[in-house]
Amino acid sequence: MELLQTLGQLGTVLVQLVMQLLALGAHWILLIIWVAWWLLGVNWQKAWPALRQGGWAPVVLLTLIASLVWSRLQPVSCDCLSFVEIPNFWWQLGYMAMLVALALFCGWLQGVLHWTPPEISLEPPAAAHGDHGHAAHH
Repeated sequence: MELLQTLGQLGTVLVQLVMQLLALGAHWILLIIWVAWWLLGVNWQKAWPALRQGGWAPVVLLTLIASLVWSRLQPVSCDCLSFVEIPNFWWQLGYMAMLVALALFCGWLQGVLHWTPPEISLEPPAAAHGDHGHAAHH
């Protein structure tokens, strides 16, 4: 009888654990998607040369514009650090820079692990010219 009570308690604790993990995942879902995209969806072997050849400039410009727009949509300072208050725009810029740095870290990690996502062709397969769908002609 004691074994059944212990198994019941274990089941209850496991259900609580799963619910807490789901709540945690729901809270961080956008960051999880962000990391998954940059780590698993981007071929960094092709992205690094593009960034080196000037692709970094649009990234910097988009980061600045997104920070500026965000600072106008949410014009508040950040008191997230206990010892200093970060003014409007500057904390948004820091947050956006952190997201860009996280994406670049995912690219670095992909290179360290020697892993690239598989190529996915969006073009339809070319039809064979010699085969018209007929069986063997005699």
